[in-house]
Amino acid sequence: MARKHAGVEKPIPMSVPAFWPMNMAATMIEAGTELYVKNLKFVEEEIKIYDELRPVLATPHCTRLNLRTMRLREYGNPDDGIPTLVDAPHAGHTAVIADYHRGQSLIETLLANGLGHVLLTDWKSATEDMKDLEIDNYLEEMVIAIDDLGGRVNLVGLCQGGWVCAMIAARFPEKVNSLVLAGAPIDTDAGSGPLKHMVHASPRSFYEELVALGGGLMRGKFMLQGWKNMHPEQHYFENLIDLYEHINDPAYLKKEETFESWYENPIDLPGRWYLQVITQLFMENRLAKGTFVGLGRTLDLRKIKCPVYLLAGEKDDITAPEQVLGAAKLIGTPRRDIVQETVPGGHIGLFMGARTLSDHWPHIAQWIARH
Repeated sequence: MARKHAGVEKPIPMSVPAFWPMNMAATMIEAGTELYVKNLKFVEEEIKIYDELRPVLATPHCTRLNLRTMRLREYGNPDDGIPTLVDAPHAGHTAVIADYHRGQSLIETLLANGLGHVLLTDWKSATEDMKDLEIDNYLEEMVIAIDDLGGRVNLVGLCQGGWVCAMIAARFPEKVNSLVLAGAPIDTDAGSGPLKHMVHASPRSFYEELVALGGGLMRGKFMLQGWKNMHPEQHYFENLIDLYEHINDPAYLKKEETFESWYENPIDLPGRWYLQVITQLFMENRLAKGTFVGLGRTLDLRKIKCPVYLLAGEKDDITAPEQVLGAAKLIGTPRRDIVQETVPGGHIGLFMGARTLSDHWPHIAQWIARH
């Protein structure tokens, strides 16, 4: 099955079950024109959501730096105190997770609660010439960004961005004024969950084969398929039923398009970087054990002395709460300057959930501002 796109026949990806609603619609013509039109509208909307939309940052900003691995997005007033640098996840999805939608944006929340100058790392999708980049290359560009901001920042690390921020704080403690780790896997041996079990159950050769299949890159579409397969009933059945039932609801469709334009458009990662992360951080847990070498030195988390805020999701099946909160035992920050908080909900909700943004992140922003 194919459809025309700019004059070219473009196949619909078989990973998207867009073919069966067409058959369903064909069998329902006799039920009446209205039902038939609804089914065709459903097919059109589903293809649009899964194959055409692209994510867009919600809050007005400018690009402060355009580096090889990222664009540094700048929000607010550059002259307003110590900058707060939000490091978006390095896990295959774009920075839209931190600036999702007007009224539902972490960046917007931080700006509205005492932080006048906020930056966001918008990591680029890796191209073939980036396949051999390593963790050090990404750390280097984080240091460039921090130095461009005056050499001292508040760091907010989301998910995989959390261990990057922890590495920076351990390697250059003088550059970090305060540190927030949200859903960040620091002690990857702690707790349990499907991601931890999957990493340890699969041999390194499995991940090497995935990278080889991607031509030296870890393709975002491979990771997306893996995330979906953690909850197949939701992604392959329930979501489509919800879409069909709400096909005539413009507000629902707008919300669905906004989310899926982000979720369904993952970015590619350098293969060498990805294999380092899987092997050294998740299989061998080197950062927590104090044996990871970053930018020429073995990183010791006890070098982190700044105030630290640890935020975990109670039902997070990507980063178990223990992997985040366990950092309190590994860092050198005095206990009085460590905040540990577990909030309801899962992983994505930590960064873009409406309730978490309204009930918890304002306090975190104010905590950052006080330091």
